[in-house]
Formats: sequence, structure tokens, C-alpha cells
Amino acid sequence: MSPGRYPRLYLSLSWQSDHCSMGMKSMDKDSMDVNQELTKLKTKIQETREKILAMPEIESSPGEQQDQLKTMREKVDTKTQLLQKYKGLCVFDSPKS
Repeated sequence: MSPGRYPRLYLSLSWQSDHCSMGMKSMDKDSMDVNQELTKLKTKIQETREKILAMPEIESSPGEQQDQLKTMREKVDTKTQLLQKYKGLCVFDSPKS
């Protein structure tokens, strides 16, 4: 189409054509950006999975973990009681000069 008989229509169509091609380039760039971000996200998810699997006691069931926690708390209570008992005996008093 030449601009001879309908110059405004020609300008309008050529502008739309240019604008659409710029829009396609923009969409291609956006698509590449989305793919890059998606790849980064997938990598982070995989790293997180590996960290979780590397955690100690992750293979223990929640019940086993509760039992271990109960045992550890009992040990802390026992040691706290012993510490209070020894403090009462004045064993930790520093010698006076």
C-alpha cells in the first residue's frame, strides 16, 4: 500500500505495524526474563530441598523427636537441680585473701 491516495490510513497502518513489532520484541524479552526468574526459583527450591534432607534427625518421626525432646528436658532439669545443690554447698565460693 502506498501513501498516495490515503496518506493518513497508510501512516496509521505503518505506525501500528511498527508498534506491534516493538511489542513482540518486548514480549520476547519479557518471556526470557520470566524464564530466567523461573530457573532461579527452581534452583532455590532444589537447594532448599537438599538443605532440609541434610538436617540431622530429619528421618526421625515426630513421635521419636518428641521422645528425644522429653529426654533432653529431663537431663536439663536434673543438671539444673544438681547445680542448685552444689551452689548451696558453697563449693564455688572464691577464697578470701
